[in-house]
Parts: sequence; structure tokens; C-alpha cells
Amino acid sequence: MSHVPDSALYTQWIELLGWLEAGAAARGLTFEKVADFPDYIYRMERPYELPTTVMSVSVGVSGQPLVVAAVSPRHVDLKGVSLRLMGGSKHWHLHAGQSGLLEGKRPFTQERLDTLLDGALRGVA
Repeated sequence: MSHVPDSALYTQWIELLGWLEAGAAARGLTFEKVADFPDYIYRMERPYELPTTVMSVSVGVSGQPLVVAAVSPRHVDLKGVSLRLMGGSKHWHLHAGQSGLLEGKRPFTQERLDTLLDGALRGVA
């Protein structure tokens, strides 16, 4: 696995946020911010350098989350993105690749996310 800069993870996180928001809208689900990055909340007078303030979001039905997605804060050594299916043991760990998020060695695509969201709706993700 080749190392990519941390900035790539946060750029790819923004892309995933767009996919999640679009996927939620297409299915009539809610898309909500859960938390901001701690270093954004406590930045005081320091400049904020990440491309987004959003650290975690949920996609759900009537305010009840189906899937929660979160990215590691800057201070973590092994950064990644986690997707968790609420009410179950299913979860996915993604990391930054050269051209997008990776699920292990395979690219994590918008189509893969759509499959996960459809499965969560049917209860078989």
C-alpha cells in the first residue's frame, strides 16, 4: 500500500459526504451532521486548515440513523473513514488511496455505497 498525504483522506471524505447526501436524497432519507472536528470547535484564534468542519454524519429514516460515517481527526496516526450500520455489527473501514477511498485494496465507489444504503434499507447490508 502506497502512502498518500493526510490531505487526500480529507478530500476523499468530502467526496464521500457528497455521495452520502445524494444517496440519502434519492432514497428519501435524512442526511444530518453528527459532529464537527474537535480542533475546529476548539480552534480559538488558530487558523483552521481542513477542507470541511464535518467529522461525522448520519443517514437515516425519520431522524433514526441507519448508517453513521466518520473520519479520523488530524491527531490520529492511522487515519481512515468508518461506516457503521446502526443496530447491527456491520461496519466498513476505508482508507485513502491514490485516486479515492479504498476498502482494503479495492476502490470504494459510489455504486458500492449505493449497494450498502439499499441493503441497510432492506435490512440485509
